[in-house]
Amino acid sequence: MSLTLDTYRLLGRSGLRVSPLALGAATFGTEWGWGAEQDEARRLFDLYVERGGNFIDTASTYTDGSSERMLGEFTRDNREGLVLATKYTTQRRPGDPNSGGPHRKSLFASVESSLRRLNTDYLDLLYLHVWDSTTPVEEILRGMDDLVRQGKVLYVAISNAPAWQAARMQAIADLRGWSPLVALQIEYSLINRTGERDLIPMAREMGLGVVPYSPLGGGVLTGKYSRDDLTATTAGSDGSTRKSLNLTLGNISERNFAIAEVVKEIATELGRPPAQVGLAWTLQNPGVTAPIIGARTVGQLQGNLGALEVDFTASQAARLDEASAIELGSPHDLIAGGFARAQTRGDLKIEARR
Repeated sequence: MSLTLDTYRLLGRSGLRVSPLALGAATFGTEWGWGAEQDEARRLFDLYVERGGNFIDTASTYTDGSSERMLGEFTRDNREGLVLATKYTTQRRPGDPNSGGPHRKSLFASVESSLRRLNTDYLDLLYLHVWDSTTPVEEILRGMDDLVRQGKVLYVAISNAPAWQAARMQAIADLRGWSPLVALQIEYSLINRTGERDLIPMAREMGLGVVPYSPLGGGVLTGKYSRDDLTATTAGSDGSTRKSLNLTLGNISERNFAIAEVVKEIATELGRPPAQVGLAWTLQNPGVTAPIIGARTVGQLQGNLGALEVDFTASQAARLDEASAIELGSPHDLIAGGFARAQTRGDLKIEARR
């Protein structure tokens, strides 16, 4: 069934309505060696909003702050109609050991900076960007709750954290009556399904909406790379910089090219670009709320939005699942296997011990 950007979904346990595809603003600015200049970024923003999109994702450090600054200008006339999400913890200044990290001082300073750059009085959604195991979770949660009570943040969330830690934080927030986490941002795509082991099931159980980034595997699922790129080591231009990053992250590999080939086959059958097939697979996952799409040009964004119209046959969906399947590992394989089912049926004789 086809979707549109205004086919809104609830974000986790909240009543907040967001588009089924979020607009990633990490491409707004060229400070990282790639991305969109301000005029092109404005066209990307306008296209997304005109199509009914309302969920925009950025971070305090994206393109050295240019992303937030541009969004502050772009959202000036429609701030109330948008859901702006940003992140904290990764903004560090030389010589200031407290300028980054998840602790209270960093949290409050980062939020104030983001509010200034975004030209707004409040953030709709604030993520802890990267977990670093240095700050007590009670300090983080209480700081987030204080910002919610002050009206500077409406909802809080977490990104790039272990499932057990996010679950622990949610339990503590519930017990203390603090603002709960409503979203979890993770990397998730056909070439990286490791979130299915613990993160996605945890999010569903604890009331966090899953917002995946890199749903196209760093561009591998679009068909832009080939096996010749397995030996690429250059960097400098836009393409080679991204290529080197993908090599470093392990996105360019024989396994992933095999998955990309299946994506291409199904794209040919559907008469769609491979990018739409890869994105639609993530979009249609029942455990996902809204994948984040990143584009540098209007043409790329228009192509990505076409994923809303993709329908798979049962056979095509099964082929994608089979090509990209991962081992869930222990204890998940045991739980899903015959041993657990036999216990449920009472087929095993279990000695009662006192």
